[in-house]
Amino acid sequence: MKTNPHFYPVILAGGRGTRFWPLSRKRRAKQLLALDGKQTMIQQTVARLAPLAAPGRFWVITNDDLRPAILRQLPELPAKQTIAEPAGRNTAPAIGLAAFLLLRHDPEAVLGLFPSDHVIADSAEFRATLGRGIEIAAAGENIVVLGIRPTRPETGYGYIEAGAPDHDSSLRVRRFTEKPDLATAKQFLDAGNYFWNSGMFLWRADTLANALREYLPNTASLLEKIAATRGTRRFADTFRKLYPKCENISVDYAILEPRSAKGEAQSRIFCLPSDFGWSDLGSWTTLHEHHVAKAKPADGSLVSASGSFALNAKNNYVHAPGKFVALVGVSNLVIVETGDALLVTTLDQSQDVGKVVKHLDEKKLKKLV
Repeated sequence: MKTNPHFYPVILAGGRGTRFWPLSRKRRAKQLLALDGKQTMIQQTVARLAPLAAPGRFWVITNDDLRPAILRQLPELPAKQTIAEPAGRNTAPAIGLAAFLLLRHDPEAVLGLFPSDHVIADSAEFRATLGRGIEIAAAGENIVVLGIRPTRPETGYGYIEAGAPDHDSSLRVRRFTEKPDLATAKQFLDAGNYFWNSGMFLWRADTLANALREYLPNTASLLEKIAATRGTRRFADTFRKLYPKCENISVDYAILEPRSAKGEAQSRIFCLPSDFGWSDLGSWTTLHEHHVAKAKPADGSLVSASGSFALNAKNNYVHAPGKFVALVGVSNLVIVETGDALLVTTLDQSQDVGKVVKHLDEKKLKKLV
């Protein structure tokens, strides 16, 4: 497979994954867990991208809590390119920092933005799609987003409205829409020209830097000052002082939405319709659905334990390693046990698990977060 020597994967790995509590913690967040196989989520992310870029071209943006574990899990990547943010500032400053750093190293750099916790079923098709996207991004002031063909009226994802075809396999982007209500999601599905926003983007470093200068000039100025000190003794101190002053905003709100407002002919944002078996494992419910689709258990239940028994029970997710689990007359439950905590909820309510972590933060129960 032909690869671009100027392609740099940038992996965002700073999230806490609070909806996967109690398994996910501040120092062992979702992306560091093996939720789908033997490798952790971030290890799978790197392995999928490895055929497209040498280890020295990978960058990871994370935080101080997670950096030590990430270095242990990814020993093949340069430690100096796993950067810990001094304060969480969302995706725009994170990817922007990578852009300004890479511009000083490689003026032709093409960045790929990748969350560290996605599941991809067909890695070969994923890389083929990326190859087409990298070519489009490298060709000029273009932004490429990987759009997932929707299979249901999902209200938990953002959507991309696509317009006219371009570059053979891509579509011009008309607009981005945040998580819709169910009625709107059904309309999007029926329309046929809407795609789920995967959160994976491709662009030249100078394209991203110029967009930041246009839409977030103050943040762009701060990031340029930080990048200018890279490789000097002043970097750590400058990073610590200036980065928290950056705007706390996602790349979708900061760049994609205002740029798409220029119209599909002017925005130069392109959607690549993708069919590589993508899943954003955002909650215990989506993890349950993912594993049921793969394993197809007769009763719809997934049990991780030393042994189990079920009677008149269906559609349950149980994680209790080392325990014998008996399910009698229960349905649609999520039960997750760790050494110091027990979660009991339903598949319908698992999106609210993050509120448990908020409560623990407020009560300063640090050992449980």
